[in-house]
Amino acid sequence: MPQSVPSIPRRVARTLRTSLFAQVACALVLGVLVGRLWPDAGTAVQPLGDGFVRLIKAMIAPLVFCVVVAGITKAGDLKAFGRIGIKALIWFEVATTVALVVGLLAGNLVSPGTGMNVDPSTLDASAVDEKTGGGELPSTSEFILHSLPDSAIGAFAENSLLQVLVLSCLVGAALLHLGHTKVPAILPVIEQGQEIVFAIVGFIMKLAPLAVFGATAHLVGEYGLGALTTYGKLIGVCYAVALLFLVLLGVALKALTGLSLWKFVRYTREEMLLALGTASSEAVMPRMMQKLRQAGCRDDAVGLVLPTGYSFNLDGASIYLSVGTLFIAQAVGVDLSLGQQITVVLVLMLTSKGMAGVPGSAFLALSATASALGVIPAGAVALLLGVDRIMDAMRVATNLLGNCVAVFVVSRWEGALDTARAKKVLGGEIAFVPEQTEGTQEPGSADARTAGPKSLTLAASPSPLPDAPSSTSRE
Repeated sequence: MPQSVPSIPRRVARTLRTSLFAQVACALVLGVLVGRLWPDAGTAVQPLGDGFVRLIKAMIAPLVFCVVVAGITKAGDLKAFGRIGIKALIWFEVATTVALVVGLLAGNLVSPGTGMNVDPSTLDASAVDEKTGGGELPSTSEFILHSLPDSAIGAFAENSLLQVLVLSCLVGAALLHLGHTKVPAILPVIEQGQEIVFAIVGFIMKLAPLAVFGATAHLVGEYGLGALTTYGKLIGVCYAVALLFLVLLGVALKALTGLSLWKFVRYTREEMLLALGTASSEAVMPRMMQKLRQAGCRDDAVGLVLPTGYSFNLDGASIYLSVGTLFIAQAVGVDLSLGQQITVVLVLMLTSKGMAGVPGSAFLALSATASALGVIPAGAVALLLGVDRIMDAMRVATNLLGNCVAVFVVSRWEGALDTARAKKVLGGEIAFVPEQTEGTQEPGSADARTAGPKSLTLAASPSPLPDAPSSTSRE
């Protein structure tokens, strides 16, 4: 007797109940409608999005610490970890420079600000100060010093990823130096702590649809859709350049690793939609770390490259800054020479590295660039106040994909990528299994073998730490 086929309403209900992607997509559409029809109500539900992002951020520092320390000790080679860091920084610098240059080329070809004929004296420069809170970007020396923790507790309390990374590297190096004979219980505790953090992230992710609804309704309710017509050309240029840059990233990923960026986007579609809905790439960092690990990237590469990219690899922000600088200049009637545009690239290469975590950082970087050129009125930066939030989706998506591509490329470069497994995972042959549920599988089952890199079963396996060096050995 043939089985009855579920009705369409039942299939839709099942999809909404089981698919995070469907839930977030519906929340996104509902948020746009509520924000458009009832702006006050849309603004009132903003805490839903802000609260979700705060909960996720609370988990990022302990997660990065656990993943990096475990990655170093499992790799058993601190020099290899150092090579991964150097290669990541080289890739970040190349990628952000390409993003800046592509943005400037597009800004010159399309000229989004030409014909606006804005009088800078009519702009309210104080609005930029309000946006930035009167802050400023750190200098190179300040940025380096700030990345070094002055308090182990403070690094976690302030959620400073670079400081947490430094602490993680020090702890991992100490564990390798001492060996498992002196610290046999430390690594199991860190591994189990990692599993606890992933479990908490799994709980929080159930609130993702509410977060997307609140953030989207607030954005549409407060800013409306009018900016789409006023700044249509600028928005179109930025999004088109971001798409072109992602195509270039896809070509580089295919050439260097043999992997498809489009398949990776499909594999991470839930996380991408959540990041777009909440306008925060940090909201999906824990899940991205899980997915990259299950896609064949080694723990130490994921633990170092992805968090570092959040401070050093701001590809989407670089595109916005380069196009935005030309837009401002063209809007006020300033024609930048080739030398001045080269200065723009050099200044933004420096300022973009200190943007992460600084309120209104894009406006601070634009103001610094205008001051360095000396021909663009500082108040002209206020022209972008009305469009800044609309650029969030472009910046978030480009930054996030740029960081993930960096993980794959650097992993391949260092020999830390299981390419065969990556192709199977991205092709859908191996399903993603959230790590907090992996421990329920039998060790010898097929699902356990294919679900992805598991955390160590610590009670049954010896510590991977090497023996401590003898007293006669030299470093």
